[in-house]
Amino acid sequence: MPTKARLARSIARMETLAPQWRVGLPHAHPRTWLVRLAPTRRSVAAGLAILALALGGYVLARETPLFAVDRIKVEGGSPRVARQVHHALAPLVGASLVGLDGSAVLRKVDALPTVVRATYDRDFPHTLRVTVVPERPAAVLRSGPSSWLVSIRGRVIERLPATAAPRLPRIWVSTSTPVRVGAELTAAGTATAARAAGLAGGFATRVASVSYTGGALVFHLRSGVELLLGDGADVKLKVAVARRALYMLPSGSTFLDVSIPGRPVSGDGAPVLTSVPSSSRG
Repeated sequence: MPTKARLARSIARMETLAPQWRVGLPHAHPRTWLVRLAPTRRSVAAGLAILALALGGYVLARETPLFAVDRIKVEGGSPRVARQVHHALAPLVGASLVGLDGSAVLRKVDALPTVVRATYDRDFPHTLRVTVVPERPAAVLRSGPSSWLVSIRGRVIERLPATAAPRLPRIWVSTSTPVRVGAELTAAGTATAARAAGLAGGFATRVASVSYTGGALVFHLRSGVELLLGDGADVKLKVAVARRALYMLPSGSTFLDVSIPGRPVSGDGAPVLTSVPSSSRG
């Protein structure tokens, strides 16, 4: 019995000394917590003051000459294209960069017949920076006595004198074909001919005119040889083959057919124009 009594006292003493692991949580009414979390009048006043200052600064920058446009810098085009962009955006000089309507800027520049697309950037404090991708001239469109410069995309860039741009190929259309500066050519054959002339690269200087009739694309070379390219696909490949084949052309040949690039054919007399299906390269 004494041993049991001592054991019971030891157990009781250990239970008394054991640490209390339960953490007491403060008991507070939800309303008290809301009062603690709610902003003070001073913080609300400070926030409103900051907002007022920000709005005032925006209005000041928008309505005053503080950030007025006094310089338009054009990148990516020729000096002539840059002058056209400056002229189109001249009404924006003096306007605020802060309140500038970017979509209106792009509409004005994209409407130029010499520009494919444009981007802009506000270069504070006074510069509007415009970057353009210009149209690439490909050929001269001829209709009777009238001439127009045409891009590789088949867009009419500008009206030209008949003898202008002598190194560019000519594309002839009937006088009834509607042509408008800034518009794209609607006739599929004419647009294909313009694209092919652009894809010919430096070889285009050897081309007097381009025709596309009945699905057959023909480069009429200045040497008098007719270069048959079949359909409008694989133009770059076909031109590369023609460059080499022309050096080996038999004397008296009047045409070179590269519509099938792997089997160029030459001959004399009138060539037979056929449209040959080809791959999607070019």
